[in-house]
Amino acid sequence: MNLAESLRIALRALNANKVRSALTMLGVIIGVAAVILLVAIGTGVQGEILGQIEGLGSNLLFAFPAAMEGGGGGGQGGLAIRKQFELEDAERVRRVLGSSAIVVPIIQASGTIKAGNKTLRTTIAGGDDQGSEVFTADLAGGRHYNRAEYVGGVRVIGLGATVAKELFPRSDPVGKSVSLNGQRFTVVGHYEAQGGALSGDQDNQVYIPVTTAQRILNTRNISAIIIKAVEADDVERIRAQTRAALRPRFGSQLSVFSQEQTLGLLSQLLGTLTVMLAGIAGISLLVGGIGIMNIMLVSVTERTREIGIRKAVGAKTYDIMSQFVIEAIVLSVAGGAVGMAIGGGGAAVLDRWVPTEVTAWAVALAFFFSAGVGVFFGAYPAWRASRLDPIEALRYE
Repeated sequence: MNLAESLRIALRALNANKVRSALTMLGVIIGVAAVILLVAIGTGVQGEILGQIEGLGSNLLFAFPAAMEGGGGGGQGGLAIRKQFELEDAERVRRVLGSSAIVVPIIQASGTIKAGNKTLRTTIAGGDDQGSEVFTADLAGGRHYNRAEYVGGVRVIGLGATVAKELFPRSDPVGKSVSLNGQRFTVVGHYEAQGGALSGDQDNQVYIPVTTAQRILNTRNISAIIIKAVEADDVERIRAQTRAALRPRFGSQLSVFSQEQTLGLLSQLLGTLTVMLAGIAGISLLVGGIGIMNIMLVSVTERTREIGIRKAVGAKTYDIMSQFVIEAIVLSVAGGAVGMAIGGGGAAVLDRWVPTEVTAWAVALAFFFSAGVGVFFGAYPAWRASRLDPIEALRYE
């Protein structure tokens, strides 16, 4: 019996039990769709984050008051923060670097902003008057806070797109008063939508002078220091000078990353996360494969007399085995095809809220893995069917 005849018999057997075949495929459908969808989310988020950091330019440095644990500069382990930066540290770096770089002290914290009877949880982002030269945030109206407001710790505020829309849905917020953590602020500007980033939803942030942030948060500390080299070729020199300026106070408890290092570290981290998501989704494919094996074993039992008759009239062991293997492969491949369609469609729908990117390798992996599931889990039932004694099979009731 040739392959075409085996395929025809297998399809006829599956068509005779449509509901059971559909339920058998369900596990594979869910598994393939989950793999494609989760990998699409992981890849899309990775691309979005790395793209936004790359969009800041290739000449950025990020200084943190912490040392890398476990594996050194390779990026293994976590940041151990024992001593915090203060504004004086940023000023020291600024004096050392002079006009060759822009130095921006950063502070981030959660807060509550109110306007009238509307309240919103938000992220407070404190910087200085040069922050607009480092970060890409386009004004939708108003202005950024200036040098005098930064030095004086004036209570002025810029609103992210989400905050402006929630608090002032039908009016221009510039010049209006809001309450941030119980302190009254005057809105001087609001920004265009920027979307998500490493630090979260940038549109649900408010921007105030770092000196003002320290006052309302009752702290002298800052979170980090961002340095932007005027010339990209000076990045390594500026990195060394930054470390030298901060080392007397922080010693080895200091990390200064170039943007290339940051991108490499994030890419490795997010790539590992994406693989983990695919692995977790792949478990459901294994479950689907076990379902195929169980159903095929049931099918062998139900069709024992049929197998006995076929062997009695001359069907070889290979013919019986190939029929059941083909049935298992058809179930898994058909389930994989449906799962690919659902996964791709789901990723397209989710892209409205979460960045997604369906990659060719994820589709190929899911499809060939589903086909492999059919071969692997269909082999034992097929072998069992092929080993039936025709006399005993004909006697089976």
